[in-house]
Amino acid sequence: MGHLVRSYRIARALAAGGMQVTIVSGGVPTKGLDHGAADLVQLPPVKAGERGFSDLVHPDGTMFSNDDRAKRRDLLLQHFDRLNPDILLTEAFPFGRRQMRFELIPLLERAHRRAARPLIAASVRDILQDQKTPARAQEIATFVEQFYDAVLVHGTPEFIPLTATFPLATGFADKIRYTGLVGPDAAPPAQVPSYDVIVSAGGGAVGAPLIAAALGAHKSFAPEEQWLIVTGPHLPEALAAEIEAQAAPGLIVKRFVPDLPDLLCGARLSISQAGYNTVADILRAGRRAVLVPFAAGGETEQTLRAETMADRGLAVSLTERDLSAQTLREAILRARQLPQRAAGLPLQGAAQTHAILQAMT
Repeated sequence: MGHLVRSYRIARALAAGGMQVTIVSGGVPTKGLDHGAADLVQLPPVKAGERGFSDLVHPDGTMFSNDDRAKRRDLLLQHFDRLNPDILLTEAFPFGRRQMRFELIPLLERAHRRAARPLIAASVRDILQDQKTPARAQEIATFVEQFYDAVLVHGTPEFIPLTATFPLATGFADKIRYTGLVGPDAAPPAQVPSYDVIVSAGGGAVGAPLIAAALGAHKSFAPEEQWLIVTGPHLPEALAAEIEAQAAPGLIVKRFVPDLPDLLCGARLSISQAGYNTVADILRAGRRAVLVPFAAGGETEQTLRAETMADRGLAVSLTERDLSAQTLREAILRARQLPQRAAGLPLQGAAQTHAILQAMT
């Protein structure tokens, strides 16, 4: 879900700047997200199976066969031919989405065969997942050299340079453009509801331990405190219903709130994982924060982001391994002692993406 939020923010900025934008989405549709004036084309959706993204399945869990892949690839190429774009922007690839090579490599090859080929750029977050092998890292670097005109890094080198998580980026330094963080489009609202704590679990698919610890920690604070817990739309239905049943005076539970970035502006404290969009929203709101980075399955991106925030005095970081109601309570108390201040990081990454692409075409 996070990649959609960031992509939609960028698409809205490109469209607002006068570009005709089409988003081609291949995941399971998520309700409540705003793509603004951009057009949206939905490919037959796929999702990760039980073995992760190497195991693609249909939304109902059935296998996404080689025949399904061929049909989807051909459909993507048909859309490319129909739209005939001046700019082709790939989200995450080639640094991520490796499982989608079956359609993205043919797309890039098709783009390069055009007589007047489009500008081709990769759109990537500031911190990349560690590559498991040197061969995999070299494959990414080769794709960049072979296909791409630019790599748009949605961050700043002062916060975390791309080379920190992808050392081979030194080989294509001339293609890297830093945009700043892709924060919310609008300025913070003048008035929003006030909460002592907002707990958010992103899409919710892996947020259950955080929500459970927050519910436990809530019991140890004054009853007059106002807490909002946002479980995320992808939390399993049965578990979501169980959590919603615990709502009480001073404890509001919701599955999804489209204006969460604005609501954070009225919170004394944010508790969340350390995904890209969540941290950008916290920085824009200037709130104190407790970050519990998702680290299962060898994930490293959120841990590095949370540690960097903690090192700058912008958050308290608590590992999933150490997470409990008690440790979360202690982290909340420490976070409430942090100064509430602006981070001093550029958050207009969507608008800057438009400026960079416009200057390159």
